[in-house]
Amino acid sequence: MKLAARIAEKAGEAGGRAFLVGGAVRDRLRGFEPKDLDLEIFGVPEDSLTSLLEEFGSVHLVGRRFAVFHVATPEGTVEVSLPRRETKTGPGHKGFAVEADPGMEPRDASARRDFTVNALMEDPLTGEVLDFWEGRRDLEEGVLRHVSSAFAEDPLRVLRVARFVSRFGWRVHPETAALCRSLDLAELPRERIEEEWRQILVVGEHPGAGVRALEEVGALEFFPELDALRGVPQDPEWHPEGDVFVHSCLALDAAVAIREEMKEPWPEMLAVLCHDLGKPAATVKKGGRWRSPGHDVGGMEPTRKFLGRITVQSKVVEMVETLVKEHLRPTQLWQAREDVSDSAIRRLSLRVDIPTLIRVAWADAAGRGEPMPGPGEWEPARWLLDRAASLGVEKEPVRNFLQGKDLLDFGAEPGPGIGKILDEAFELQLEGALADRESALAWARERLGQDR
Repeated sequence: MKLAARIAEKAGEAGGRAFLVGGAVRDRLRGFEPKDLDLEIFGVPEDSLTSLLEEFGSVHLVGRRFAVFHVATPEGTVEVSLPRRETKTGPGHKGFAVEADPGMEPRDASARRDFTVNALMEDPLTGEVLDFWEGRRDLEEGVLRHVSSAFAEDPLRVLRVARFVSRFGWRVHPETAALCRSLDLAELPRERIEEEWRQILVVGEHPGAGVRALEEVGALEFFPELDALRGVPQDPEWHPEGDVFVHSCLALDAAVAIREEMKEPWPEMLAVLCHDLGKPAATVKKGGRWRSPGHDVGGMEPTRKFLGRITVQSKVVEMVETLVKEHLRPTQLWQAREDVSDSAIRRLSLRVDIPTLIRVAWADAAGRGEPMPGPGEWEPARWLLDRAASLGVEKEPVRNFLQGKDLLDFGAEPGPGIGKILDEAFELQLEGALADRESALAWARERLGQDR
């Protein structure tokens, strides 16, 4: 704040006035020191502003059209901008003409912001808060309400509703929800959709509430694989919480408790979101009870389709698909634990990272809205981790004891035959017939001797 005040003093000397804007003001009023400071400076032309900011550190113009500067100083980095006018020129998120206007009034500048809680402005010299749109009231009541009808000019803001609900657990004002339902998300670029989903799932403390907000504002129609979960029944004995959509949202909220343990939170949270996408097609009533046979494997295709709408990262898609396919495995193995072979555990480690799979399975089990022990106390998790640790595959997949170089050293001819022998050895290793590298080397010598 001292840096912001010093810049504000210089802006005042130049005939202007500086305000903290956006999340910095919102978070300060909530009692949190903001991580990022954004200043908007009125009454100072762009050329003069550049010279003014260079007194504090290195100045980098990051948005020429928008006159946005990053100022790196020994005290930290601050983003400084001029007020700007936006004119809608076409459809979609990018259909705007933007022009910096240092002469704008603060009220007019704040009107272009998305929500009233983000339209607050604070003078860093006096602490005066400008609240033109009753943002403080909405902040106190935990309400997301759009500032003006200009909100509808950018459909990305529909996803930002879910982002802020996920982050803060707020409710959406009915008029804002109605306005969102009139917007078309089809023209949004995939990379922006992905960033908002990341914020919902990886940053927010209430990701399930964020996804439910997407339902409320009519955005699920653009993600039909999620929309299909609504109303899909479940056996009330195992799922007293309600339909598959409700369960998936509860599983996401439960997963927040273990998110810091996740090696890769983005694909892991996506897997929790997608784990039951196979249920709409698989759910039938049999013997008076609802069942979803094969929904684990059947969930791979809708998972692939859903992820295709939000990311181009093939490794993420592959990881999530695998976790969806295997998400029932920890419980299934535990239920059949007396008959589960070491080979089954070793082979599982080849398909998926076992601790990651356990986290997804735990979130699924915790998505019933009932008290649940942590992953360390959950019996299927504890049993599977113990078995995996005893076989050395708790943290990484089983590795072939042999390498091609070993076979060459024993006189094997280079070529595809080496790969065949390595595969044979690895299969024996998975089945437990080769217990260590020494036994594998002995087997290789004998195997090559038989070929001569």
